[in-house]
Amino acid sequence: MSPDVTSLPDQPDQPAEPPRPRLSAGADAAELARALGAPAPLEPIRLSGVTLDSRSVETGDLWCALPGANAHGAQFAAQARERGAALALTDAAGRPLCERAGLPALVVADPRRDTAAAASLVYGHPGRRLATVGVTGTNGKTSVTTMIDQTLRALGRATGVVGTSGTAYRDSAGRDHHVATVRTTPEAPELHGILARMVEDGVHTASMEISSHALVLHRADGVVVDVACFTNLSQDHLDFHRDMEDYYRAKRSMLTPAHARRAVVCVDGDWGRRLAREAEVPVVTYATDPAAGADHTARDLRADGYGTVFTADGPRGSRTLRSALPGRHFVANALAASLLLEEIGIAGPQVDHALGTAGTVPGRMEPVAEAPVLAVVDYSHTPDALEQALTTLRAVPRTRRLIAVIGAGGDRDRGKRPRMGEVTARLADVVIVTDDNPRTEDPSRIRSEVLSGIAEHSKAEVREVSGRGEAIVAAARLADVGDTILLAGKGAETGQEIGGIVHPFDDRLRLRDALTTHGGDTDADHADGGR
Repeated sequence: MSPDVTSLPDQPDQPAEPPRPRLSAGADAAELARALGAPAPLEPIRLSGVTLDSRSVETGDLWCALPGANAHGAQFAAQARERGAALALTDAAGRPLCERAGLPALVVADPRRDTAAAASLVYGHPGRRLATVGVTGTNGKTSVTTMIDQTLRALGRATGVVGTSGTAYRDSAGRDHHVATVRTTPEAPELHGILARMVEDGVHTASMEISSHALVLHRADGVVVDVACFTNLSQDHLDFHRDMEDYYRAKRSMLTPAHARRAVVCVDGDWGRRLAREAEVPVVTYATDPAAGADHTARDLRADGYGTVFTADGPRGSRTLRSALPGRHFVANALAASLLLEEIGIAGPQVDHALGTAGTVPGRMEPVAEAPVLAVVDYSHTPDALEQALTTLRAVPRTRRLIAVIGAGGDRDRGKRPRMGEVTARLADVVIVTDDNPRTEDPSRIRSEVLSGIAEHSKAEVREVSGRGEAIVAAARLADVGDTILLAGKGAETGQEIGGIVHPFDDRLRLRDALTTHGGDTDADHADGGR
């Protein structure tokens, strides 16, 4: 069986650029001390940059030495000073370590919180000089921000995006830039440095994913977005948050004057309806459920190629919109993107057309083969996201069997693992449980916890396959004409973390190669076991 394999998106071929502007507005240490309510240094000091990492210090930088769970960052003061740090921002515990290294210290009670304010000041408050969109929620952050970014690019606008898939922007001259980042929402010095870099290069709009971790850890402080978006809330990150209420409160903090001027909120779920009531900024609501009573509602969904055309009803009437990806959740994301663009003054038929043709989101319901087997890679790694992805693929016309390859990340919320297994076995015909990013956990224990949620007499054929590559080959061998493979969990990630080491691994490349090499070979008996 020779699959009709789709081409993968181009990867940036230019080297990653640093997360700071070429020329900084800079600030005097005395000015910074006044802003933070701290005693000013005795000597005049001019600051040109901000960083948390002593290894990335440049001459004239403010180095932020924060207390950690196991050690204090100020232990690296000598290294920061040697590299050219002009001043340290730290707490009382870090002060003697900095001064011992000959590095003047600006002492505050909570240096993590004040790092954002310092970075904003030193870089000239770049968040005020862009149109900004911030998206938070368990699922949909990357999809919404990418849809906005791709729509603006199609319209010829200078635009940037910060999030899980990386940080990139197109400048006013049409040149593309890729900035090195490692977190969904970068640490505050990097975030403000990136925004300053965008301002420097004439970017008009920046779309950012704002994670709950970022809100709790003050990474997003100092940026008041023009409009925030809440997509949804479902179980995830309970290794970091005490419970769902704590998780919700972190998300709710986004919809306050400290972080946003106004907001767009999905009210398809209970958490969203509650947030719409409790938000401290003006809110516009949207939904795909007509019974939700939203300001804007998507209805009359109908397939249009791999995407979905729908009618959006709102206070000013109805219009036709299109999501380039299938499924109700992507319809919600497309509606959110449209409303967010409208909130920053970008609307009209050309915008609607660009949104509908903006293309797919890397690693989000991304097809890597279309015939004779439909093969899709998706980032779904929560029970809710898996249910949405599987329900969407089940509804694709002429679908025969649905083969799902799933795993769960190590060192993360263990409570969701059985639910992931239960949802997948309920909605798929074949379930292959394998490894995601085990990190420091025993992969076999993770697989066991996922399998524990699957009923002994499940109607689905269940297999356990150690090794993600082997599981992908098993799925390709099992698939026949008309079947659909969902490879869930890692999306567009290009590495797999095992035992603290990140190995090169791209689900899209592996699945494409497996279908080309093994498609149609139904001998999948190499699997560890079946149920």
